[in-house]
Amino acid sequence: MEIQIITTGGTIDKLYFDAQSEFQIGDPQVIEVLREAHVTIPYTVQQLMRKDSLDLTDADRRLIRDTIAAAPHRHFVVTHGTDTMLATARALHALRDRVIVLTGAMQPARFRFTDAVFNIGCAVMAVQLLPPGVYVAMNGRIFDPRTAVKNRAQNRFETPA
Repeated sequence: MEIQIITTGGTIDKLYFDAQSEFQIGDPQVIEVLREAHVTIPYTVQQLMRKDSLDLTDADRRLIRDTIAAAPHRHFVVTHGTDTMLATARALHALRDRVIVLTGAMQPARFRFTDAVFNIGCAVMAVQLLPPGVYVAMNGRIFDPRTAVKNRAQNRFETPA
């Protein structure tokens, strides 16, 4: 099994420049995270775009879907901004013969205290264990993107009761 990791930008890759929260999307941080964690499963990383998820368009979601559909791999981790991660996950649901796990972070991976490392680790483990489908790995849980919501007040994902 080889995992294809597709990066799209989002907070996980953000670089902040000043106290006014000016930022830009930097290089994919998943590469450094996996290197530091000594991940030995074969993987490739493809940087597809560098966008805040609020700036993603339907055309961007089609590009993500078409890239996954055309790839020879069957296991994918997609790093993505959390604001529209669920919309992108829902746009990928037609790809039924693949295991696709989207993940991101509430704080940039470059920050000392970040959820990025944990979320990436959960996504890499999940993509190896889950049956074909589309999932979101955040906050130590696996979510069905058709029913999950982002609770902005609590800064987490959850499934409403």
